[in-house]
Amino acid sequence: MHLLATKPGIISDDPEAIDLQQTPGEVIVISSADTELALFAREYNKNRRILPTLRLANLLQLSHNMSVDLYVEQVIKKAKLVIVRLLGGRNYWKYGVDEITQACTTCNIPVAFLPGDDQPDTELFSFSSLPIEIVQRLWQYNIHGGKRNAENFLKYAGTLIGFSNEWLDPIPIVKSGLYWPGQHITSIEQLRSFWKPNRSIAAFVFYRALVQSDMLTSVDYTIHELKKLKLNPLPIFTQSLKDPIAGGIVEAIISNEKPEVILTTVGFAVSTPGREWNPGPLDSIGCPIIQVGFSSSSEQDWASRTRGLSGRDITMNVALTEIDGRLFSRAVSFKSVAKYDRNTEFNIIRHEPVPDRVRFISELAANWVKLRRVAPEKRRIAIILANYPNKDARLGNGVGLDTPESTLEVLKAMQKAGYKNGKLPKSSSEIIKTLKSGPTNNFKDLKNRQVGIKLSIKVYQAWLSGLSNTTKEKLRNQWGLPENDPYFLEEGFFAIPAYLQGEIAICLQPARGYNIDPIKTFHDPDLIPPHAYLAFYCWLQAEFRTHAIIHMGKHGNLEWLPGKALALSKDCFPEVALGPIPHLYPFIVNDPGEGAQAKRRAQAIIIDHMTPPLTRAESYGPLRHLEQLVDEYYEAAGTHPARTEILRKEILSLCSSSGIDVDCAVNISDTDELALSKIDNYLCELKETQIRDGLHVLGLSPAEEQLTKLIVCLARPQRGDGKGLNSSLHRAMADDLKLDFDPLTCELTDCWAGPKPKVLQDFSQDQWRTNSDTIERLELFANALISRKLKLASEFTRTREVLGWVEQELRPLIIKSGPNEISSLISGLNGEFVQPGPSGAPTRGRPDVLPTGRNFYSVDTRTVPTSAAWTLGWRSTSLLIERYVQDNGEWPKALALSVWGTSNMRTGGEDIAQVLALMGVKPTWDSMNGRVTGFEILPISVLDRPRVDVTLRISGFFRDSFQNLIELVDSATQSIAALEEPESKNPLAARVKKETQILIGQGISAEEAKRSASFRVFGSKPGTYGAGLQALIDEKGWDTEEDLSEAYIAWSGFAYGGGKEGEDAHKLFRERLKTIDVVCHNQDNQEHDLLDSDDYYQFEGGLAASVRMVSGAQPTIYHNDHSTPENPKIRTLEEEIARVVRARVVNPKWISGVMRHGYKGAFEMAATVDYLFAFATTSRCVANHHFDLVFKAYVEDKSVYDFLYDNNDNALGDIVRRLLEAQERGLWSPRSNSAQNTLKRIIDKLSE
Repeated sequence: MHLLATKPGIISDDPEAIDLQQTPGEVIVISSADTELALFAREYNKNRRILPTLRLANLLQLSHNMSVDLYVEQVIKKAKLVIVRLLGGRNYWKYGVDEITQACTTCNIPVAFLPGDDQPDTELFSFSSLPIEIVQRLWQYNIHGGKRNAENFLKYAGTLIGFSNEWLDPIPIVKSGLYWPGQHITSIEQLRSFWKPNRSIAAFVFYRALVQSDMLTSVDYTIHELKKLKLNPLPIFTQSLKDPIAGGIVEAIISNEKPEVILTTVGFAVSTPGREWNPGPLDSIGCPIIQVGFSSSSEQDWASRTRGLSGRDITMNVALTEIDGRLFSRAVSFKSVAKYDRNTEFNIIRHEPVPDRVRFISELAANWVKLRRVAPEKRRIAIILANYPNKDARLGNGVGLDTPESTLEVLKAMQKAGYKNGKLPKSSSEIIKTLKSGPTNNFKDLKNRQVGIKLSIKVYQAWLSGLSNTTKEKLRNQWGLPENDPYFLEEGFFAIPAYLQGEIAICLQPARGYNIDPIKTFHDPDLIPPHAYLAFYCWLQAEFRTHAIIHMGKHGNLEWLPGKALALSKDCFPEVALGPIPHLYPFIVNDPGEGAQAKRRAQAIIIDHMTPPLTRAESYGPLRHLEQLVDEYYEAAGTHPARTEILRKEILSLCSSSGIDVDCAVNISDTDELALSKIDNYLCELKETQIRDGLHVLGLSPAEEQLTKLIVCLARPQRGDGKGLNSSLHRAMADDLKLDFDPLTCELTDCWAGPKPKVLQDFSQDQWRTNSDTIERLELFANALISRKLKLASEFTRTREVLGWVEQELRPLIIKSGPNEISSLISGLNGEFVQPGPSGAPTRGRPDVLPTGRNFYSVDTRTVPTSAAWTLGWRSTSLLIERYVQDNGEWPKALALSVWGTSNMRTGGEDIAQVLALMGVKPTWDSMNGRVTGFEILPISVLDRPRVDVTLRISGFFRDSFQNLIELVDSATQSIAALEEPESKNPLAARVKKETQILIGQGISAEEAKRSASFRVFGSKPGTYGAGLQALIDEKGWDTEEDLSEAYIAWSGFAYGGGKEGEDAHKLFRERLKTIDVVCHNQDNQEHDLLDSDDYYQFEGGLAASVRMVSGAQPTIYHNDHSTPENPKIRTLEEEIARVVRARVVNPKWISGVMRHGYKGAFEMAATVDYLFAFATTSRCVANHHFDLVFKAYVEDKSVYDFLYDNNDNALGDIVRRLLEAQERGLWSPRSNSAQNTLKRIIDKLSE
């Protein structure tokens, strides 16, 4: 027996090493806290005659391994004492800890490793060579901080290497207190003397270390700006909000003084993610809490880069603070070198404010105070509905949400709360009718619209004059004069897409601008919004003078405008448009990524809402008939040969005529038995598919049958460890019934050989022959139990336990969700704090995201990919490779994966886990906190297959939020490329070597050639988002597939990783695509499908089209189903589209569900047809009969046709035009000879 050795790998995100150029010193102190180091420098210079020589180093400048090596060799090995203070434990700086430990051990140098906070770290302490009592004393000096402790720390350190100094033990000092510029504040009464009467209080909470190190310039400037805006600042310093004493002092001050807004620079979170919210010291009075960034980088670094903040800053100051419900605003202060200290050979850093950033956060705070103080009857609120694509059929875009009906519910609630919003519309259709009568994004029809609200060019120009010269120049260069805008009216006004409902403005969000000239702009990912867009937001601020904005539903386009990822500047267009206005955003709970984008780029308070109700697709119409025939066939098999033969022919004939044989991959070479088996399995999968039953309405919880089916759906997956209360309801029932199978992971068409309990037989008289039939009966049993129509027998102990959880927790949470959504929105409009909560897909065992109506947060990106994600990623990879070999007869060599930020937030990084598994790399984690620390390379003998060369096309949000994962993948790629393995086993290494030589031959340096050849992470241009196909397809701005692929490549050819932040690498991206065998996209939940969103066809379809264009061959495309983590499924894109078309798109159950929603229901149908068409154009994975099915269900079915005509005739027109375009482009040859004439007659009728 022997052990197989894995090879460790580290994650590197530094482009180059740094040489601190220090000479040796006797005592070395390394820390990541500049305030601490500055204090040491100051105290050292006061006492240096009696102290050993001192060298100070910032750990952040030693993050590159080569920097560590250099510093260890030049400085550490020549020291007499080394002290390292490390925040985040050993694994945060593993290489540095290990190298310093080894050097100090070899050279017999005493070393102390101290935690960077006030929490003991046994592992870190263990690397110290000094006795623990000495290490503890050194640590305590730093915990308490302040001048005297810094002085005694240095004196005590000197005694450890032979200096004779008198020193005092660490002295506890005040952990929190009051501050005022230039004053020594000892009481609140003293501070109040600086306030003006009758002004609101704005608390400003910041770290005590800034006071101790006298780095208060940014604090003082913020206080100054708050005073200018007629607020009374309440500056409070604190060591920590998590420390009971420090936090208690802060809480007491806040509770007594009752500020109306709180600004804070204190990072991290008091609450623990995934657990019940734990109110902290700032939460006692329920006012908004604005997170203000004091960046760890320089202003120059921030200004010149689009990422906004470093990964470290995002974690500490953004992601973790969102867990406490704080609203991240802007970074207002950056580090600069105050002076070089010759004695410690260290650059002393100061925090310097950026005046316009401080002004912005101060104005934002003042506006939240104004919102609180203005009575509801005097508040002016803008409710904005998205409108994209730019069609009148698609007003009120909101994923999973009936936005018009939700708007009406909000208006009702506002009226009840005292808002003046006039006579309410009788129905939501009136809202749509009024909006459609005015300006919409269909600017070509503007002359036929009633323009009720206008904005004078003079007002707009005055507003423009307040923008920066950079922004105004961009506008001129892109769009020319305002008078050239298509929404500019001859009389000197802009048409504004809004109408007034009392003091409430009901608005349409203007188009981004691609609709104006799509041919000219489709290669322009950073297209800035046109004048009309900015004129709309100008009207909201300058004329309507809105107190707050509500963007209704996921999602608008504001948060996706060009600019920094977060920590925006005055030239970032989300800020240019929105300004410092309070912003509330109802958003579907299962989309943490795009919601985080709204929070971080558009200062939004999220009001999360329920997903639509869910139900089983079940069998219907011809599918039900076919299922009955298949049951009859298997019942007759072996006993009635003649009957069997008749049924076999009828089944195969019906499948052939309806295209079902194509959908379930029946091949001409298949035996009849194999073909029938495939058909049987396909029918079983279809009827068990979860589909939506209508849409969610903000403020309304599902009731009656919808409530029952939703509870069954949410109780089906296991939660947590899957034990006891956390068990799957279906598994619990199966266990109690002693069925001896797993209803979540079994093969549906396997013959049922288990017991057939009477309690299940009573639910159905249909044939019971397969696992699927058993599952169907369990579903009916579960529905009966949840609806309380059946009393559970005493022997069902496990089921009873789960039902207890359903009744005591799940049902109340669902029922509470609707009312909580409205009450939270009203609270937000009152300028009150909105409670935070987790986000995610409820159907993946996440009932903790309920009740909705909370300000959701996302994940700690340091823990991604999680070990659970790795388990699924490894399993999915194995199934994927197995399926590819089965389909193609060879190993896959090169795979391209479309990766989104929001899905990786939901799943803990399953996509990235799969990427690593494909390459043969496994993440390593810190056993204490689950953070990813590096990776290990698995030997080929463990993989038992070749490695796969993986190229990623990441979304813009992934780029912004997962810098660590980009570096993880890039580091793993470079490590795999460096392996000496045969090309047949490691195609990545072979390809990198080959491309490196080609690039060197082109005159590129060897280092840069190797770096370029190993690029595998690509995305959109820094500061931009999307894949570039939506406008082209919506506006018919393309002629050939090459136009689509060229647009996709133009938007995608920017390389990331290894310190590269979007390097233009279009040529390299094309080279990657040339050799791609497989295109992949993973879907992680059943709450939506690939025909629900334009993102799927843009990213997955665009990638497939581009591979096909540059390689000349259609790649194999897999759309993998990870919705049940225990049972991932690998499907081709053709199979997935076919499954969705039959299970949802043409299913009468889904159609009747959306028909309950009038205009928005028709909107959903038109959107589905658009996305089906777009997949046909990009992926070539839509079959002819799929269009036939849509034509039959939406056009030929009179009831559906009448519904479309009566509720949204624009949607009917869009559907018909898309079907005609599909014919014109050769994507659909109708089975019906009359289809084209029928469609043209409808167009004629709609044009009358």
